[in-house]
Amino acid sequence: MKTFKELDPILHSQLRLAVMSILISVKEAEFSYLKEKTNSTAGNLSVQINKLKEAEYIDVIKKFKDNYPQTICKINPKGIKAFEEYVKNIKQYLTSK
Repeated sequence: MKTFKELDPILHSQLRLAVMSILISVKEAEFSYLKEKTNSTAGNLSVQINKLKEAEYIDVIKKFKDNYPQTICKINPKGIKAFEEYVKNIKQYLTSK
């Protein structure tokens, strides 16, 4: 009988998983892009991005562009490893016999 690995609670959230899925393919993205792609509110997205940052899965760079604040989220090696492990573990759940 197959034993199931525990799923990462940080990534086992719909919005955080969506953010990580986007960042895994584009490497880095502006807050406004993530907000549009995930169809979330600014407040909720901000909270979830902070959780990913606290877990050290992403780096958040805040700067100014044309006098407007700009927040860029960038996946880092620890985040890539965690995402790949999560996907591997989910596949195990889906293919269990």
